[in-house]
Amino acid sequence: MIRIMREAAAAARSQPVASALTVLVVAAMLVTVMLTTGKTVAAEQKVLASIDDVGTRAIQILSDDAAGVTSDVLDRMENIDGIEWAGAFSSAIDATNLATPDGTRVPVRYVFTHDLARLGIANPPTLEEPTGYATSEALTQFGLVDGSGAIRLTSGVTATVSGRISAPAFLAGFEPLTLIPAPLTSPHVVNAIVVIAKEPQLVAPLSSAVMSVLAADDPSKVTVQTSATLAQLRSLIQAQLASSSRVLVLAVLAVATVLIGVILYGLVMMRRKDFGRRRALGATRSFIVALLMGQTALLSAIGVALGLGISTLIAIISGDPLPGIEFTLATSVLALAAAVAAAIFPAAVASTREPIRELRVP
Repeated sequence: MIRIMREAAAAARSQPVASALTVLVVAAMLVTVMLTTGKTVAAEQKVLASIDDVGTRAIQILSDDAAGVTSDVLDRMENIDGIEWAGAFSSAIDATNLATPDGTRVPVRYVFTHDLARLGIANPPTLEEPTGYATSEALTQFGLVDGSGAIRLTSGVTATVSGRISAPAFLAGFEPLTLIPAPLTSPHVVNAIVVIAKEPQLVAPLSSAVMSVLAADDPSKVTVQTSATLAQLRSLIQAQLASSSRVLVLAVLAVATVLIGVILYGLVMMRRKDFGRRRALGATRSFIVALLMGQTALLSAIGVALGLGISTLIAIISGDPLPGIEFTLATSVLALAAAVAAAIFPAAVASTREPIRELRVP
């Protein structure tokens, strides 16, 4: 293999014009794909991300106290696949700054979850004493400008506010938000359950699965809010954009493959006596094929690197979005594969050159 690649490099250097043309064709192919389909893919990723930010994967289940839904539903949901995160919340309890009992009343909720980090609570409390975490809006209404202090709930419970959090998009409707983590050891009546699906397509089936383990005393007092319509729209947009991107990539690759094939075929015709001499000196047909394909792979790799560099530079200068690493890597591999595939026919032609015929002097 090392010998073949050395021979391929020497052959490429011996034909600078043809080699440079091959590199430029591959580079142009990469630049075309990255600045057309690449832009489309980057825009697609941005659009889908913005849709996801709205909450396409969120399922919100609301219930009255009379519904009898308790926090132990989280344990039953542990056996349901497709759930990225789940949490249960109590009804809102008014609370005031302990230092100003007549101050503004702010709603506080107990939260039950196996993953407090998703709510921005990186260091969970010991739960021995009630500890609250509030958003900036809630802290302002409490009058806790320093982000910490003590509050008293109308239920008589006193809690220490010791952390500032940012409300996730799926809890935006709970603002001003103050959460007190509660233990999962004993069931507690909850009024809201939020489930985040791993994929938008799982929203509908997960809604049914969660409802089946809810164990509500009165299901008529339970409502489910999902973004199933938005999830379907997301899937439709993704499918349409992906389809148009694939067509454009295939078209560019097809044109480039034909051009590379023509160039290599011309190169074979110009070097037919060289291949004839190699055959006369004992080179096998498989060696000739490997030599030409190795030369093509080497030149194509240089063209891919050049094309990626040019397209990235143009995108940065123009301020266009760049596609992800997966698309870039896949496009590079496809371009390299297309170029090598284009060399198959010219390589086969080169390997069939008869030494006697090519070395015959007119």
